[in-house]
Parts: sequence; C-alpha cells; structure tokens
Amino acid sequence: MRKLTVLLFFISATIIAQTDTKIYDIIHAVSADKIKADITTLANFGTRHTLSDTISDTRGIGAARRWIKAEFDKISSDCNGCLEVFYQKDLVKKETNQRIPKDVWVVNVVAIQKGRKYPNNYIVMSGDIDSRISDPNDYTNDAPGANDNASGMAGTIEAARVLSKYTFENSIIYVGLSGEEQGLFGGKGLAAYAKEKNWNIVGVLNNDMIGNIKGVDGVIDNRTFRIFSEPVPPNETERQRRARRFYGGEVDGISRQLARYIYNTTKTYMPEMNPKMIYRLDRFGRGGHHRPFNDAGFAGIRIMEAHENYTQQHQDIRTEDGIEYGDRLEFVNFEYAKKLTAVNAINLASIASAPPSPKNVGIGGIVEASAKLQWDAVGGAKGYKIYWRDTTSPTWDNFKYVENTTEFTLEGIVVDNYFFGVSAVGKDGHESIVAFPSKIIR
Repeated sequence: MRKLTVLLFFISATIIAQTDTKIYDIIHAVSADKIKADITTLANFGTRHTLSDTISDTRGIGAARRWIKAEFDKISSDCNGCLEVFYQKDLVKKETNQRIPKDVWVVNVVAIQKGRKYPNNYIVMSGDIDSRISDPNDYTNDAPGANDNASGMAGTIEAARVLSKYTFENSIIYVGLSGEEQGLFGGKGLAAYAKEKNWNIVGVLNNDMIGNIKGVDGVIDNRTFRIFSEPVPPNETERQRRARRFYGGEVDGISRQLARYIYNTTKTYMPEMNPKMIYRLDRFGRGGHHRPFNDAGFAGIRIMEAHENYTQQHQDIRTEDGIEYGDRLEFVNFEYAKKLTAVNAINLASIASAPPSPKNVGIGGIVEASAKLQWDAVGGAKGYKIYWRDTTSPTWDNFKYVENTTEFTLEGIVVDNYFFGVSAVGKDGHESIVAFPSKIIR
C-alpha cells in the first residue's frame, strides 16, 4: 500500500511539474529580424493616422492595413489556410469626440486560427495599426510610430507566423486594431462584434509599445516589462460588489487572473525575464485598447515596456536643445521586441492548449479549521489545481493537485487567512486561467 501511495504521488508530481517542450521551440522561433523588417515597413508608410490617406499604396493607414492583411494572408497560405483573415469595420461619425473631425471608417485586420476542440473559445493578441504626432488631429504630416505602435503590430504578425505552425485546442485571434489614438474605437468595434457573434473571449493581450529599453529617466532595461490589469470587471453587479465586501476578491477579477497567468508562464519558461504586474487598468490617467474589452466584460490586459521615453511618444519629429523628438526606427530595440513577442506567443500557446477554466467555483469553511472548494467538472481536464495564497500576495503561491473529483477540503487551511482559486489541467500539463470562487458553500 505504501509503495502504491508513493507511485501515485510520483505520477501526480510528474503531471503537475512537467513543461511542454514545444513552448521552448516557440520562444526560439520568434525572429528579431522579421520583427525589425515589419516595424520598418510600417514606419515607412509615413503616417498611419486613423484619418490619413486610404487610397495610396505607399502612404497612410489604408496602405498599412492592406499590407497587414496581405501578411496574414501569406501566413495562412503557408499553413494551408489555417487562418481566417478579414476586415472588421465600423463607421465613426464626425465630432463623436474632438479627435474625429470627419466621418471615418475604423478598420481592424483580423486573423483567426481556429481551435480543434473549443473553437468558440478565443485568446486574443492585439497591436495597434494607427500612429500620431503632437497634434492628435494632424493626419497629413509624418508619424512613423515605430514603437507606438508598429512594435506591437509587428509582434502580433510574428506571433501569427510562429504559432500558425501548430494546432491548438482553443482558437487564437491575431488582430491589428485601428482608431486607438482617436478614442479606442477599434477595440470598441471588435468587442461589440465579438458580443454579436457570441464569441467566448478568454482573454485579450493588448501590446502597446514593446520596443523601447531606455526610459526618459535614463534607466536602460531589456528584461523588465509591465502587465497592466484592472482589479475587478467594470460591469460587475451591485450584488457582486456587496459580496466582495464580506468575502474578498478586490484584486481577483478575471483580468487580474489573466495577468497572474502571464506572470507565471513567463517565470516558468522565460525565467530571465522580469514581468512586473501593475495593479492598475493602464498608466496613470491613460488608456489602451484592452479597455473596451474590459468594458464589455472580457478579461484583458496590457503588455508593454517598463521604461517609457516621452520624448518619443506623440511627438513631432524635430530636434530641440539637443534632444531628438519623434517615434523613429532608431529608438526601437528589436531584440527586446522579440522577447516580449515571445512572452505573448508562449502565453497564447499555453492558454490555447489548456482546457477551459472551471465554472461555478464555490468555497466554504466559515468558522471551521479547513477550507472547502467545489466546482463544475471540465471536459478534457485530467485534473485540477486548487490554489491558495496569502491575502497580501500578488501571485498564486501554493497549490494542491487533485484528480477524479470536483470537490476538496484543504485540511488545516483556514479560509479567513487566504484567497483561493481553481484551475483545470489538461493531459499535457497545460492549465487554464485560475477561476476565483463565485459562490459560498454553506
């Protein structure tokens, strides 16, 4: 009996400790040279302002989005049509806000790699197509937008090149969003489109500026990056808000769980990187294209460089007092953009390879010495990880792996002292995003 117990423990430990070697292959396949070439092409369109030229083949946002679609089409051709590529667009009317001086079609470029088991579950990687200079309504002068945000767009294209060589359980969307600088219109349009199509968006990885390593503060850092995530969904109900007051969960919304997942996956497969979770929707008082998805009730985070250089963001190209202003190619570090592209790719692959997160996770143990958890069974899951952490910890630090059950009692773990969650684990070791309890067991 003791030998059997030891054997079962060994088997369990092997399952929960294994890593997937294809994830390392994905990291190595990401090319800094291809990212550089794509950023260069995008910057050379002169301006990609949302209201810029749509007729020219060499200048303006029209030429840029046609080139992006052609790249996605080429990638699809190389993988025997594995991507569904199309434009998704919405008309934004004049004076919708002060940055819309005329009617404009906001056009996104979408490429979908369908999952074989859960085709209606989508994990999204986005970059922004558009660019701007000092005047947000100047759509004629040069706005190369090399880092903001050709870097994120090039990273998205490169992730599609690499991941299209594989098949996954869940679907992946690679998308170039427009209208970010004018009011996050591309994200709003695609989020509404997803709602209309009843897509189950598991999470959105918004990449906005992933190529700068030298901050305006003089710090040079090519390994740290930020993951911005809001604590709870903005569309939570009053009942959910009241429940949080008594049961906790102030920092455990779906976007925060996505951020923790990215942190953990990166530390597992790319330990040389330094992911920094920022407990905020975005930079102070500012916004990004994950926000419209959050507003629609989807999980979404922003991945970006750790040290920004404001002399190169939203600036006319010029030299003043010896300082070179403008978002130009020479300020982009392509090796760093490669690293952050790899961060995205391995998280897309890991989530797309995993079973769905458990639903209806319940927790009990009030005035008891043990915490009890229950959840609905997940099809395709080999087992589950029950996580807990100190209430002051930003990451899931402890877990218990279980199989053949959808309930478990953590003996000696007092529910008052920790936060808890449950993930589903597939046969190859990939696990879902952690689900935080949504109900109380009495």
